Amino acid sequence: MAYLRLGSKSEAFHREGHSWTCTTGLQSDVTIEVGEMFFHLHKFPLISRSGLLEKLIEDSSSESGSICVLKLVNIPGGAKAFELVTKFCYGVKIELTALNVVGLRCAAEYLQMTETYGEGNLISKTEAFLNDVFSHWTDTIKALETCEEVLPYAEELHVVSRCIESLAMKACADPSLFNWSLSGNENKQSPENAELWNGISTEMKKQPSGEDWWHADVSFLSLPLYKRLILALESRGMKPEGIAASLIHYAKRYLPLMNRQSSFDDANHNNAGMAISNPSEADQRALLEQIVELLPNKKGVTSTKFLLRLLHTAMVLHASPLCRECLEKRVGAQLDQASLVDLLIPNMGYSETLYDIDCIQRILDHFLSIEQATSLAPSPCIVEEGQLMNGSDSLTPMTMVATIMDGYLAEVAPDVNFKLPNFESLAAAIPDYARPLDDGLYHAIDVYLKAHPWITDSEREQLCRLMNCQKLSLEASTHAAQNERLPLRVIVQVLFFEQLRLRTSVSGWFFVSENLDNSQNLGGNLGLLKNDVSHQMNPAKDHVMVVEDIKQRVSDLEMECTNMKEELQKLVKSKSSWKIFAKKFGFRKKSHPCCPKASKSDGIKVPASSVNGQQNYGNGEVNCDTLKTN
Repeated sequence: MAYLRLGSKSEAFHREGHSWTCTTGLQSDVTIEVGEMFFHLHKFPLISRSGLLEKLIEDSSSESGSICVLKLVNIPGGAKAFELVTKFCYGVKIELTALNVVGLRCAAEYLQMTETYGEGNLISKTEAFLNDVFSHWTDTIKALETCEEVLPYAEELHVVSRCIESLAMKACADPSLFNWSLSGNENKQSPENAELWNGISTEMKKQPSGEDWWHADVSFLSLPLYKRLILALESRGMKPEGIAASLIHYAKRYLPLMNRQSSFDDANHNNAGMAISNPSEADQRALLEQIVELLPNKKGVTSTKFLLRLLHTAMVLHASPLCRECLEKRVGAQLDQASLVDLLIPNMGYSETLYDIDCIQRILDHFLSIEQATSLAPSPCIVEEGQLMNGSDSLTPMTMVATIMDGYLAEVAPDVNFKLPNFESLAAAIPDYARPLDDGLYHAIDVYLKAHPWITDSEREQLCRLMNCQKLSLEASTHAAQNERLPLRVIVQVLFFEQLRLRTSVSGWFFVSENLDNSQNLGGNLGLLKNDVSHQMNPAKDHVMVVEDIKQRVSDLEMECTNMKEELQKLVKSKSSWKIFAKKFGFRKKSHPCCPKASKSDGIKVPASSVNGQQNYGNGEVNCDTLKTN
């Protein structure tokens, strides 16, 4: 820490209770009252250094010849600063440090201790030492903290602005290039930080590392000073990532709820290492609103996890609607980066649901509005299936959000107070093209049906229309075919599309087999071409391997088809209403259900275009008129 010693005389003052007395042996002729303290001094040392005291003593002496009594009410720094001033006037040794120089500088200005009243007066001494303080990071921090005690005077003398500019300049620069000391805890000499050189112990200075070296130091500043520092950093061009990281550190220090996912009643049990004291709820609310205002607007600079925690805290602290709306929009702008657990925000309003579903709906709507406005890709309706499965860059955020929202629906679906219209609104907001598979949505619907067994059949039908049976995986289709909670129409659709998919696969493999048989006749002629020795192959051997592979896959498909028919027969026995559909659609057990030669007796006539997988069935619905019995 920087320091400066002034004066040469030994201590000449004695304190008794609330009184300071000069021990020079001369009788006091002036008494100055500062707060609760009384200073019994002499006129000459004071009037030779202070213009204000000279004027006040002259005015008081002209009124009466008795001991002069003065009262200084508004002196900056109070009795502690005036004690140092009197010692300076008497030439007694004092030491200027970063902790007292601001108060002394303001007191010297108040007392008019200019060069007119003596060369090397207190104003010039403190001003020169302040410039030395500004060259050290830690001393500047301490000086800025002491400005709180004399803020109006420090502002008038531009001490606050100079401290902030000095800190901003150092934070934006590379600290390894300068001899800047960090926080006081790191500057203390210890056996680990000491070396011996010719028998002399020298302290090793620890160099700061990383771009966040200044975050902990500035977090001790009060909110008004910290806000001014952040604005100064922005004006100097600091990266938004650095400013956001500092704001996150500051918020975690003074907002206990940011350190743990708990209610406001648990705030007293927060991490003691981050939050030293617990401000009042009103102070935390004001702090949170200021932090939201200071956060950089650049997308992705502030993590979605932190924004969601900040939103949760804003709800607990009853922050302003504008603040909560701003946070919801920020989360919505980068919803694809959110995690499911952070979206489970407990409900703080009057709604009966366990989680704040309306808030998530607003966040989702904002994300969709941004995606719609910024999307430069062609209409999703004409995107080919191959492109959808591969996932183009423009569809990646939407697909990620669809996955997140399907998981969110599955988490909140067990809530008995979760109304069907709210479920439908969240599920339907995601475009159909954003879901390559509807397995997640099917799982959410199944959980909702299990938790709400009292909904009517028409509501079940309406709920199941949200998913596309054509976009269910094999596992999901197998589960849906045996799910008694689903409407019977949905089960029929699942079985139909699964059989259609199976037929398409078998037809495709046999089509490949025929092409290989035809190409075998040309194998001899192709073998004569020897343009590239490295690419020569054995056509007969490769053909045998391909045919064996096809046979194995066809055998597996036949086994799967047989299992589906057996499960279908079990379903017929368990539901009496299924017999009517079984007779109508002609499902009968075959000895070779997947044999292509027996396709005419399968009981279902599928248009040729359907076999090739080109027919569009809309949102997974099957027109029962297309199914005919033998």
